[in-house]
Amino acid sequence: MQRVCFQLQVRPDRMAEYQERHAAVWPDMLAALHETGWHNYSLFLREDGLLIGYVETPDLAAAQAGMAATEVNARWQAEMAEFFVDLDGAAPDTGFVQLREVFHLEDQLALLPNTTAATPPAAPTTEK
Repeated sequence: MQRVCFQLQVRPDRMAEYQERHAAVWPDMLAALHETGWHNYSLFLREDGLLIGYVETPDLAAAQAGMAATEVNARWQAEMAEFFVDLDGAAPDTGFVQLREVFHLEDQLALLPNTTAATPPAAPTTEK
């Protein structure tokens, strides 16, 4: 499973509406995302409009292509595009900046000998 993290910038004057829209995403959009391989998908919004997204998918390009083939995604992207800055004409679901993963706990634990990975280090004691 590929873990993908990305960023976009929401226009400061549109942040409240952006949050409202995502509190009630269209059911057919939710179904399309699930059916095309978007799993464990989350969006996080900072007070200055920085939006961080995270998704797990077997193949990001295939997941994006799957969504591009749906009518609901075309409608959703057309409506969402006005909320973002610096897309240069790209749709939000393809115009984001993908971030490089530099650490994943489970990956590093898997590299440790089994006995070490299965036993977490002891907590420090405060005995006197």
